[in-house]
Amino acid sequence: MADEESLPIVTFGNLMTEGTTLSRRGQHDKALGCFNDALKLRAGDKHCLITRSKCFLKLGDTENSLKDAEASLQIDKTFSEGLYQKAEALYTMGDFEFALVFYHRGRRLRPDLHKFQLGINKAEEAIVNCIGNPSSVKLESKEELCFVSRQAESKKDNQKQQNKPTKDQKQTKKKSPKIEQQLLGQLYSDKAYLEKLLKDEDLMQSSTRQGIKVLDLVLGGISYLNYRRDFWQQQKPIYARVYERKLLQQGRMQDKKRKPSDIGRSIAKDMEDIELLLARGSAEESCRKAERMLKNIQVWSENEVPNKNELIGNLHSCIGNAQLAMGQMEAALRSHKMDLDWARQNTLTDAVSRALDNIGHVYARIGKFQQAIDTWEEKIPLAQSSLEKAWLFHEIGQCYLELDKAEIAQDYGQKSLQSADEEGDVEWQLHATVLVAQAQEKLKDYRSAILNFERALEKAKLVPSEAAQNGIIA
Repeated sequence: MADEESLPIVTFGNLMTEGTTLSRRGQHDKALGCFNDALKLRAGDKHCLITRSKCFLKLGDTENSLKDAEASLQIDKTFSEGLYQKAEALYTMGDFEFALVFYHRGRRLRPDLHKFQLGINKAEEAIVNCIGNPSSVKLESKEELCFVSRQAESKKDNQKQQNKPTKDQKQTKKKSPKIEQQLLGQLYSDKAYLEKLLKDEDLMQSSTRQGIKVLDLVLGGISYLNYRRDFWQQQKPIYARVYERKLLQQGRMQDKKRKPSDIGRSIAKDMEDIELLLARGSAEESCRKAERMLKNIQVWSENEVPNKNELIGNLHSCIGNAQLAMGQMEAALRSHKMDLDWARQNTLTDAVSRALDNIGHVYARIGKFQQAIDTWEEKIPLAQSSLEKAWLFHEIGQCYLELDKAEIAQDYGQKSLQSADEEGDVEWQLHATVLVAQAQEKLKDYRSAILNFERALEKAKLVPSEAAQNGIIA
């Protein structure tokens, strides 16, 4: 019996957390295993499907990434993360037109999410790079264009047959080294090295210890690099670069101004860096980067930066989180209040919810529990899921407990437990049950308190959390 109790019981929440952590560290293979196990516990969970889809995409498995994204949309057709992930998978596969369709659908559904506009920009640019700008083609309909004589068709077919390159010509037609170097960058030297190895006949005839022919490995490497070269040329062909250079020289492009799509990609990368720096514990550097970015964005126009208002609020939030991590409580409160004011001015509901959450958190940290309660109670109508309500009710109840209002704390604990039960989340069931028990202890309802502490202990064994078990026993 003791051995059975010592074995950890894995929960859906634990697997999701572990998988997300591994994925952030770049250990996508291990993360994939966690997401697979999580879906065994909760089959068809749309959030888990999307995280696994992202993992597949990082591993280069675009087909499975697309399947998971589509599966999430079968569960919920209006799931914005599913639409975005499907568009990303299609874009990576080179289906730019279909990707554009889903970026547009997502933007119509969630115009407040900046990433859909970025997706539209990059998909449109990729399409133009592939087929050219439609506005540069002009048709003159002097005669019936829908009719082409059979004689003209046969004449064109004969010309195509005559001009069709032979197999030998196809093999000899290669990209010039200069073009390949531009497309492959640092990988060009790797390709040159592999091509040099092909000339060593003795080496090519040998095999590895696993029985794989060296020739197959080398050819596979060259094939992959050729694929990358063709992909990047499709993304940004050489002729497009030359054309842009000419336009720049002729003064047709604005001085020192980038395209909105270029700015958008740069912004997305900077935002990712800011969040990553904070997650790694570099709060000061994260704060500096966010402050610099905020100054730059305020100068740019709405045309250059779509959803500029949302981005400004998001940066105030990032600065506030970094200041909180550095212990600068007053500064953090100011930043989050600026985020809230900006969100209300521009009617950004999600941003209002985020700012209220952060402000309440700062108030609770500095011991202003009534202000924290007032802030979080304002957020309750904006909560979008049972899980969000579970932690929100718990935090409010905890504040009431700190203010010695045990009866209200008990009520909020019960609400938190109900929401956690709806979500099926064991960890928040544990937290809520402990809160209820603590409130009952203060109300001197010792029998009920003991009963709930025992229930909490059972939950702690399921999580598992040795620290939680010891705390409850104490």
